[in-house]
Amino acid sequence: MRIGIGYDVHRLVEGRKLILGGIEIPYEKGLDGHSDADVLTHALMDALLGAIGQGDIGKWFPDKDPKYLNIDSLLLLDEVMQKVASAGYRIGNVDAVVIAQQPRLGPYFPAMKQKLAQHMGCGEDRINLKATTEEHLGFTGRGEGIAAEAVCLLEEI
Repeated sequence: MRIGIGYDVHRLVEGRKLILGGIEIPYEKGLDGHSDADVLTHALMDALLGAIGQGDIGKWFPDKDPKYLNIDSLLLLDEVMQKVASAGYRIGNVDAVVIAQQPRLGPYFPAMKQKLAQHMGCGEDRINLKATTEEHLGFTGRGEGIAAEAVCLLEEI
């Protein structure tokens, strides 16, 4: 078994869609980034890459490369999962928390789990998603951005 941890953060801005866990969340702001800025998927990818000792998403998908401009992070997750499989592993389980004052995310977790499970090649029962606010403290609490943390356990194939 291998364990990995991931973290990502992006600023909330006007004029962008809010994409989390591969789905669009209705909200007046979206996350700013080179790709679709899906902090949840990015944190999961970093955890997966860490578990197989392959660095982080910045190594594999640099934000200076124009081919990743506005790319759907689920496509990047597909590439990460190919690396996981090539290393001889599969998802044991993943656990992630999204840190955001707004919007409320609980109602969207079933759709996120379904989408992520499809791209990670595992059952939805192997994915746990949570959300928390920071009681109006810090940049996430002030609504300036959204962060996500993730851990994963990989099993040998």
